[in-house]
Amino acid sequence: MRLLWQLLAVAAVALLGGQALFAVQDDPWLSLVLGLLVAVASVFVYRWVVRRTERRDVTELAWTGATAATSGGALLGVGLFALVIANIAFLGGYQVHGLGSPMSALGLVGFMGAVAVTEELMWRGVLFRVIEERTGTWISLGLTGLAFGLVHMVNPHATLWGAVAIAIEAGGMLTAAYVATRSLWLPIGLHLGWNIAGSALFGTEVSGNDTPPGLLDATMSGHTLVTGGGFGPEGSVYSVVSCVIATVVFMWIARRRGRIVPVRRRVARPAPTATLPR
Repeated sequence: MRLLWQLLAVAAVALLGGQALFAVQDDPWLSLVLGLLVAVASVFVYRWVVRRTERRDVTELAWTGATAATSGGALLGVGLFALVIANIAFLGGYQVHGLGSPMSALGLVGFMGAVAVTEELMWRGVLFRVIEERTGTWISLGLTGLAFGLVHMVNPHATLWGAVAIAIEAGGMLTAAYVATRSLWLPIGLHLGWNIAGSALFGTEVSGNDTPPGLLDATMSGHTLVTGGGFGPEGSVYSVVSCVIATVVFMWIARRRGRIVPVRRRVARPAPTATLPR
């Protein structure tokens, strides 16, 4: 029941916030402010519902070190995506034609902020964390990663390969970032930096969502495995390889820190012994 209540609480903020952002999508300043408000509200709702349902301090969202972890994750996310774009551009698959729409990029920052925070709270904070308690780290990582990829199949330009790529990239890398730190701030920053780089900075498609123009006016062309096609660079093999490497590094750190939860095994109960009547 705690999983259900926690998921419903955060999902309600995400749903209402998403509807509000859709209504003001033509106003970049409102999108920026509203997106940040949704992100902040979802953090406080998560902290409240977890504290009420689990009766504990919400250490995975501790305020201490939150700024450093989030900003560091954001820089890493931007850097990883920039590396992917650099590889695609080297093969001629990414071309910049000039300046795009700075105002649209501003609105995308707010929108992507709301998306990054609400998705990390739901998928890593609630689903992965609670399932991990029952199954262990590796099984929970596989189950929630697969589900995260399948959810993206509903996007306008989604493909099966795109869903698989998202499952590996986000389902693997972002979960591994949480396991390594046992904090949601790093995956939130990582998710935010990756999405902002793809949309607001480099002006590419993000998860096949018909993403509005970004800071750069750019187009992509070439083989789908290189560019990701209509799904965007997240469907590129370069994205998959980069995120797999990051996942391996994070899981190695998690193992060194002793933060991988083993598979739970049922303890066999001794059979009841019969007693003879006296």
